[in-house]
Amino acid sequence: MELGMIGLGKMGANMTTRLVKGGHRIVVFDRNPPKVEAAIAEGADGSESLEELVSKISMPRGIWVMVQAGDATQIVIDTLVELLSPGDILIEGGNSNYKDTMRRATKLKEKGFDLVDVGTSGGIWGLTEGYSMMVGGSAEAVARFRPIFETLAPSSERGWGHVGPSGAGHFVKMVHNGIEYGLMQAYAEGFEILKSKEEFNLDLHQIAELWRYGSVVRSWLLDLTAEALKDDQDLSDIQGWVADSGEGRWTVKDAIDLDVPAPVITLSLLMRFVSRQEESYAAKLLAVMRGQFGGHAVKPSISETP
Repeated sequence: MELGMIGLGKMGANMTTRLVKGGHRIVVFDRNPPKVEAAIAEGADGSESLEELVSKISMPRGIWVMVQAGDATQIVIDTLVELLSPGDILIEGGNSNYKDTMRRATKLKEKGFDLVDVGTSGGIWGLTEGYSMMVGGSAEAVARFRPIFETLAPSSERGWGHVGPSGAGHFVKMVHNGIEYGLMQAYAEGFEILKSKEEFNLDLHQIAELWRYGSVVRSWLLDLTAEALKDDQDLSDIQGWVADSGEGRWTVKDAIDLDVPAPVITLSLLMRFVSRQEESYAAKLLAVMRGQFGGHAVKPSISETP
């Protein structure tokens, strides 16, 4: 099958390689020419502009947009609308807010285009392991790209599915990422408890390996954790600063709007905010209050100690 791929970051580049190896003709574009050259070396057909990419694909066209969510995605879509023809289909595989996706789908439909949104999970391992894809859009548009999804997925029948109309794919991926936040936080807290029990001198890598087999808490996340702990369980070269992509925030907001209690996901998001504070003003104020009402000792700041 023939497909355009716009955006050759870690995900887009690996997806292109997997598709080319699966026998598809992929025409690529990225603002960074070396990335295009790398894709050409893997067997893709390169282009130097969006105009050239569109010209190289037979009608009705299918073009996958895999760039950063937000303004970058909107700019690419707005540009493509002026270049494409009615009947062409855009696939949006980034982590866009599902509400933006629904809005875009409505506007594109008015111009004669279908929008298929694909919540895509798999990270840097997708090239070899395959991608989990949560697909939104019309049944006809999704069916047209079935060969693409079957090649990208772990197998033709598993790891991908049409979950609903436009916006549904990104909504399901949003909740997926919210769950991911909670799972990661639970593992992080558990291993910190283990590490803090110094009298046992526990080998955290050994424990992670034990849990990987037969345990109810085994998972791919635990596999990756075990690998990270193999060489340095103190993680001495890692700073405890944790970013969030935005989807955890959107999940919490939707949970509030839907009156759904989601304390684990919410707190795991807030703990990421805590990780970014070199020194918490709130913690300082708590210490002061304890000192005021109970006479509890207050530790001076490091800069004030002799």
